[in-house]
Amino acid sequence: MGRGRAKAKQTKVARELKYREFNTDFTELQRELHGDPDSSADGVDGADPADEADDPYADEASSVSSR
Repeated sequence: MGRGRAKAKQTKVARELKYREFNTDFTELQRELHGDPDSSADGVDGADPADEADDPYADEASSVSSR
């Protein structure tokens, strides 16, 4: 029991996604996918090298996945 409220919310979200109209800017999407430097608002092109430096387990994870 108790699934009715959760299912109703899932149904509501699914209907909103199904019937909502999306206005996609395909030229902006194309620039983003091809890595056009002019379209980057923040000037960052991909992963932040500081993210790996802050992760104390990054080396351990890469050695485990390569086994």
